[in-house]
Amino acid sequence: MTDTGPLFLSSGDLIADRRYQWALDQATRGDLAGAADILVQALELAPQFAAAWFALGEIRDRLGDRSGAIVAFEQARDAGPEDDHGAQLQLARLGSGDVTPAMTETYVRRLFDQYAARYDAALTERLAYRGPEILRDAVGSVMRAGEGALRFGSMLDLGCGTGLAGAAFRPFVDWLVGVDLSPAMVARAAAKGLYDRLATADLQRFLAAGAASAARYHLVVAADVFVYVNDLRPVVTAIARMLAPDGIAAFTVETHSGSGAKLLPTLRYAHGAAHVRDAVKNAGLALAHLAEAAVRTEKGVPIDSLVVVARPSTAMPAPVTSGG
Repeated sequence: MTDTGPLFLSSGDLIADRRYQWALDQATRGDLAGAADILVQALELAPQFAAAWFALGEIRDRLGDRSGAIVAFEQARDAGPEDDHGAQLQLARLGSGDVTPAMTETYVRRLFDQYAARYDAALTERLAYRGPEILRDAVGSVMRAGEGALRFGSMLDLGCGTGLAGAAFRPFVDWLVGVDLSPAMVARAAAKGLYDRLATADLQRFLAAGAASAARYHLVVAADVFVYVNDLRPVVTAIARMLAPDGIAAFTVETHSGSGAKLLPTLRYAHGAAHVRDAVKNAGLALAHLAEAAVRTEKGVPIDSLVVVARPSTAMPAPVTSGG
């Protein structure tokens, strides 16, 4: 998900803000060099204008000026410690600095707040997103292999977004909880009336608080969430602490043929199968299902993904199926 448009945060200087908007208009008309010149003028008025530095980095990148783009993105990063625009990710994409930086909470929240109004239509109509249904089928196959029914007392929808996964699993769950970092996404989910409880919170902090309070779930689902996470091990371990003894964790990731995590040109993370296996094992879970699938497309091309179902290693897992 990258098609969100520019994020504007005022510089506090009205003239600099106007020049910023003028520069974006020029860029839209195809005058990239002119847009870059106008942004430089805006930055002379407001040197800490993170949005203008970021826009300048994007335009210089489009002009083929890699070194100039890196300088601009570094300035954007340093001007805004919360990295609202994702400058660290752009630097990583250009091969500068940390190659797998963690996405800041502020960046992810603003990204999804911007996207919330058109999220459902974009995923289901333009990106052919099938993640929730694929996860439901994978969980169902594990339950049938263990001679169990697809029925859960409680489910946590981690990174619930607007409730697409909640809708897929709601008929099979008695108590459904959703949590997401974006208030706008949670508001969209609430309007659907699917959830018994919704929370707006950072996922790791929510999981830590739940584990401390002894909250346990029979099913934890994370559909198209971990593409925004650079290291799976901490979050999968946190999920394991929230599972009931016979609970199930199910999630999707985009994948690649190498090892570890890889930042893609889409500014989403792909995780190698070995990294997924390692994260599951280190969390004290056992794989019950690991299979390749195309849960969405990008410009009409299926995206290589993995569908993962795991349960506490003390439980008796169903045979692992794997394409990865």
